[in-house]
Amino acid sequence: MAKLTKKRKEAESKFDLNATHNLSEASKIVKDIVDTKFDSSVDLAIRLGVDPRKANQMVRGSVSLPHGTGKDVKVLVLCTADKEAEAENAGADFVGLDEYIDKIKGGWTDVDVIITMPSVMGKVGALGRVLGPRGLMPNPKTGTVTMDIEKAVKDVKAGKIDFKVDKYGIISCAIGKASFTPEQIRENANELLQTILKLKPTAAKGAYVRSVALSGTMSPSVKVDPKSLGSAAVA
Repeated sequence: MAKLTKKRKEAESKFDLNATHNLSEASKIVKDIVDTKFDSSVDLAIRLGVDPRKANQMVRGSVSLPHGTGKDVKVLVLCTADKEAEAENAGADFVGLDEYIDKIKGGWTDVDVIITMPSVMGKVGALGRVLGPRGLMPNPKTGTVTMDIEKAVKDVKAGKIDFKVDKYGIISCAIGKASFTPEQIRENANELLQTILKLKPTAAKGAYVRSVALSGTMSPSVKVDPKSLGSAAVA
């Protein structure tokens, strides 16, 4: 068993590891126990009672966090020449088409989000093997395949994030930074959770939200009581 560091022991001494809390309490605890020299991320992990192998139980979507992510998101827009100025004016970090498609084929993926337009999805679709495993493949359902390039870029820059349940039934997202106030952490976490609750598949049986954990980089997880999220979580 790995030896606990002094900082880890100190963090774990500040709260009951086995207790569950409401979101407000958990946000305050996470804020209190994070002890890094950098502004670490605050992550939310939700284990759902779904079977992602079945198409009718897939949970995915996007949400705009009230206080953003605290991260400088790098955005690549793959578009035709007539849309390049719109993308650049909206704040995209990289704009183009064929040259970036060639770079991605060569292994370049130094971006956080890729936005494109329907007319070039034929070219972008060929990058699925590279972009898919990295969660970078544009998708109409998350608003990253659109003709409104300006809105898509501004939404992402302002704190819009995409989420998707993994093969283990877990959704994990960075929802803020340790420098955020507890209230900002709570509001961002709640926005994501309420969005996920609204996406409950009708085919899902039993408790929808099995467990929720809030944590900072290199800090222990704080358990959130699913019952505190409302009846939709446990139905």
